[in-house]
Order: sequence, then C-alpha cells, then structure tokens
Amino acid sequence: MKINNVGPSGMNPYKNHLKHQQLQMNNQPKGDQLEISNKAKEMQEKSQFTEARQEKIAKLKISIENGTYQVDSKAVANKMIDYYFNK
Repeated sequence: MKINNVGPSGMNPYKNHLKHQQLQMNNQPKGDQLEISNKAKEMQEKSQFTEARQEKIAKLKISIENGTYQVDSKAVANKMIDYYFNK
C-alpha cells in the first residue's frame, strides 16, 4: 500500500496563497483618512443667519432685563394647539 501526499508536498496551494496575501496586507502601513466636503466647510463658517439671531437674542435679553418684554398669551396658546394637533 502506497500513501501519497505525506509531508509538505501535500499542502494546499490555495492556503499558501491566502497566507501570502495576508502577510502582504499586514506589512502595508495602515492609516485613517478624513475628508470634509466643501458643503460641510461652508456650514461650519458663520453665516448671516447666526449673526442676525445673536442680535435678536441680545435685544430680547435687554428687554427682559428691563421688564419691557410682553408675551402674547393667546398667540402662545394658539401655537401650542397647532403643535399638538399637527396643524
């Protein structure tokens, strides 16, 4: 009786190829990369909207501190009803 493929000659060539590929991948330097789109860069910059909002907030703070700020309770109630009933 003769036994074939005993020893290193019976190794799977596909397995050797896979090991070789893994070794090549491990030797390559790994690095992270980040790209920020132009649109995102534009969004990060201060816009006219934020400046106008800051001015409005400053005016509201002053009027609250002076006691001259008046709240329209009917308008607030109507907005709450619209919100809760999805109008």
